[in-house]
Amino acid sequence: MRRLHLPAVAAALMFAGFVRAQQYPLLDMVADEVIQKYGQASCEQLWEHKGAPKSERAQELIKLLHEDPQMRQRFFDKVAGPIASKMFECGMIP
Repeated sequence: MRRLHLPAVAAALMFAGFVRAQQYPLLDMVADEVIQKYGQASCEQLWEHKGAPKSERAQELIKLLHEDPQMRQRFFDKVAGPIASKMFECGMIP
């Protein structure tokens, strides 16, 4: 009897993962843009932009991230690795 339920449970878990992945499609798009920006920028460009005023769009995103912990976690899960790697390569973090 348990074997019959395993495919149903697996399908439900896969569906739940799909729904969760689609929860913030705009956030995912912005995160992809951030990753692309860091990936394509030279170290000199990153140093120049460090501390520069944030665009209105960036300020809105930051506000949303402050208000929604789940959204913030998803954003950081997606961008943290690529950004930290680039910053390390550029000597911006130890």
